[in-house]
Parts: sequence; C-alpha cells; structure tokens
Amino acid sequence: MEDCQEIYSLYFRDVYKYMLSLSRDPHLAEEITQETFFKAIRSLDSFRGQCRLYVWLCQIAKNTYRSYLARHKEPETEETPAGSLEEMMLNKESAFLIHQALHNLPEPYKEVFSLRVLGELPFRQIGLLFGKTENWARVIYHRARMKIKEEFE
Repeated sequence: MEDCQEIYSLYFRDVYKYMLSLSRDPHLAEEITQETFFKAIRSLDSFRGQCRLYVWLCQIAKNTYRSYLARHKEPETEETPAGSLEEMMLNKESAFLIHQALHNLPEPYKEVFSLRVLGELPFRQIGLLFGKTENWARVIYHRARMKIKEEFE
C-alpha cells in the first residue's frame, strides 16, 4: 500500500476538484477534502482494494459533504425564468436559478450533472465514481439536463 504522503500528493487535487464540483465553494471544498484525507488515513487499513483508491476517496468525500449539508441546511428560493440553459448560464442571476433547479434534482442526476458541468469531469470518470459505465453517465447527464430544462418551460 502506498504511504500516506504519496496518496495525499497523488489524489488531493482530484478529490478537491470533485468536491468543488459538488459544493461550488472553494473554501468548503478544501475543508471537506482535508477532512476526507484525515478520515481516509485513519481508516486506510479498512480499504480492501475492491475499487480504485480514487473512487474510495471520492466516496468518503461525498459522504463527508452530505454530512456537512445535513448539519447546514439552506433555505429554498422562489421561481425561475424561461430560456435556454446555455444562455441562462451567462447571467449570474439565471445561473443561480439553474443551481436551484439542480439542487431539486434527485440523485444520481444532481451529482452527475454537477460533476460534468461544474467539475468538468469526463463521462468515463463519472461512470467510474458510480461503479457504472461511461454510457450510463452520458444517459444520466442527458436526463438531468432535460429535467432542468423542463423546470424553465
């Protein structure tokens, strides 16, 4: 097994980018990433190698982030204007409304869309994170995009 410093050096950036794609907050992403590595190093003996180390770290990060969200619930906001997603992302106010629609999506649509659009991850890596195929990630992303567009029609 790789030593702790090597694991940290190899995967910190990728786990941070993953958390940034979920949280859209650089400070929170860094905090969660640090906590992720703290938890991972503490429980490194429990890693059985049934998946790639990167996937295991991202699962820890996702669970840590979900715990954070459960402790810090945000209030919901009101309605959204019509228009194409691409046009709306150019406007900060409209982008917020898209994020709101995204927030209301069920899993795995929410996470796949975030990873693709905000985290700029390729479909292959998204599929790996979920233990699925690249095609599965493409289909889920497309469905999430359609659900968001429906919110604005």
